[in-house]
Amino acid sequence: MNYWLFMSGKTITKYAERILEFTGINVGGNQPWDIQIHHPDFFTRVFRHGSLGLGETYTEQWWDCQRLDLFFERVLKANIRGKINKWFLLKLIFLKFINIQTKRKSLEVGAKHYDLSNQLFSLMLDKRMNYTCGYWKNANDLDQAQLNKLELSCQKLKLEPNMRVLDIGCGFGAFAKHAAENYGVKVVGITISKEQYEYAKVNCQHLPIEIRMQDYRDVNEKFDRVVSLGMFEHVGHLNYRTYMKKVYECLSDEGLFLLHTIGNNITTTAGDAWITKYIFANGMLPSVTQIGKASERLFIMEDWHNFGADYDKTLMAWHNNFQQNWGQLKEAFDERFYRIWNYYLLSCAGIFRARRTQLWQIIFSKGIEGGYQTPRFNF
Repeated sequence: MNYWLFMSGKTITKYAERILEFTGINVGGNQPWDIQIHHPDFFTRVFRHGSLGLGETYTEQWWDCQRLDLFFERVLKANIRGKINKWFLLKLIFLKFINIQTKRKSLEVGAKHYDLSNQLFSLMLDKRMNYTCGYWKNANDLDQAQLNKLELSCQKLKLEPNMRVLDIGCGFGAFAKHAAENYGVKVVGITISKEQYEYAKVNCQHLPIEIRMQDYRDVNEKFDRVVSLGMFEHVGHLNYRTYMKKVYECLSDEGLFLLHTIGNNITTTAGDAWITKYIFANGMLPSVTQIGKASERLFIMEDWHNFGADYDKTLMAWHNNFQQNWGQLKEAFDERFYRIWNYYLLSCAGIFRARRTQLWQIIFSKGIEGGYQTPRFNF
């Protein structure tokens, strides 16, 4: 039962203020993490509609915060769970993002998100157009962090000339291009985004790279290596086993599979309501348990590397680029879009900073004779 439907706005506001006491966030305060409320029904809507209400009220200018990333970081680090009763936590949106989503067609996220505008992504991302977490060891800027990530991924895959590589969710072609140019491999990149498909074809032209508009379930060939950078978040828990079986079928007996994905600290079967509606349709984050169960009896887990803290830096760099280039982007996008993407980038940065979500690179094999030696950063 949604108890908040039967409570007055004043009562809900009182509960909300009690929560905020534990976070150090003040309504109308002058700290960058404090919130400014412009509509009297703000707390009522948030408590009745959860994460969807919190995000939508921000988009509709019911509230503001100078530094959303700091707001989310403080809320998630406040350890509220041990300070208030369990019933109160049932609808505590500030604690974690949980909501049930409906299953949608796999092409929807391509059409609604990745096909938005190549201009948007070219102005927000690094020069190689990586739309995944960078690796910030020995890096001082986004371009170097993303180059590090590409090189780290290639080293983990132990690429050799003329190997055939399947890139599941190839994006704009950054990994395929780097691997082909620097390691002499042949790459098949697949995507469900029309805009990424067209961009990647041009980006990778004159290289031994084939870009396809294709679902991973329709690939029926053998490869020496399989890589997936930031695509597994769109697979959905009902398809995790299907995904792993397909990779197993496509991978040679001596092959390696690198799975690069955002991960959840807990097991869920749904994505966040606001993120699902406004950013990534049909998206959800896998847990360690879900990945383990999906790969069981198929693969040996050779290495599990967590550099989730680097996603905070990556998102803040994307947000800085987004802000710096809004003057050009606002010719194509309105103020509502600006607030949606501002909220998306900064709230996610705060969540990673609070360590509520992770970024994992996992190496799987069918069993390598003599074992697998793990590289971390060899350049």
